[in-house]
Amino acid sequence: MEPISLDARAGELLDRAATASSGRAADTVYGGHEHALRQTLLALTAGTGLAEHESPGEATLLVLRGHVRLSSGDASWEGRSGDLLTIPDARHALDAVEDSAVLLTVVKRP
Repeated sequence: MEPISLDARAGELLDRAATASSGRAADTVYGGHEHALRQTLLALTAGTGLAEHESPGEATLLVLRGHVRLSSGDASWEGRSGDLLTIPDARHALDAVEDSAVLLTVVKRP
């Protein structure tokens, strides 16, 4: 298996996000619908995000670049480069405070 440079992929996705009308770009780096474990690299430009949604399973968010805000109900958590956030098992949203790249790891519920 060839190693994946998350830093290089993050840079590529941030470039794609900068030209996308949504201000976002994503790429699954491991897993998929046929696997329990899925890792997705997400790039978000400042001021964009993912609207409130359900969690498909146990999940974490590793901030590779930038600054993001994860929120659920009245609670929110800030994440900066190198931070690992645990995603609550509740409806939640993600917003980019500045241009950011994150690695979302999800283990789907059976």
